[in-house]
Amino acid sequence: MSEFQLTRNAFGKLVLTDAEGQAHENVVPVRAFPIAAPESGISIVSADGHELVWFDHLSDVPADMRPMLQEELRNREFLPEIHRIKQVSTFSSPSTWQIETNRGDAVLVLKGEEDIRRIGEAALMIADAHGVHFLVRDLKKLDKHSRKILDRFL
Repeated sequence: MSEFQLTRNAFGKLVLTDAEGQAHENVVPVRAFPIAAPESGISIVSADGHELVWFDHLSDVPADMRPMLQEELRNREFLPEIHRIKQVSTFSSPSTWQIETNRGDAVLVLKGEEDIRRIGEAALMIADAHGVHFLVRDLKKLDKHSRKILDRFL
């Protein structure tokens, strides 16, 4: 990995200056596996999608740049995690769900059962009618009431 500098421009966008002194405006950090391995496989790509820098692990990012990179990743990856399903309007589709997430209470509208996708053995990704994706990291860790509701849709 060559030396580089990561800064923000006047508009708050990330700028990567490479070892040759070339500035790449509007770069974006991307996780290779945001759900399965969020701390591994971090890439910084140019505005046109070309990879400029690769890190095997987040801890490989220079310490002075890590907070800026983490902040950018958090802002880019809006993926609320469902902790509890309080209630659903109906067990047929479409249905409105009252949920508790790691970002507070929310309402999602499920258009159809096909918008609930399994990820691995215990995780689910639920897409709502507005395009927001919600994550259930581990079905087994949900309370009994929430699991019972999900069983009706799976």
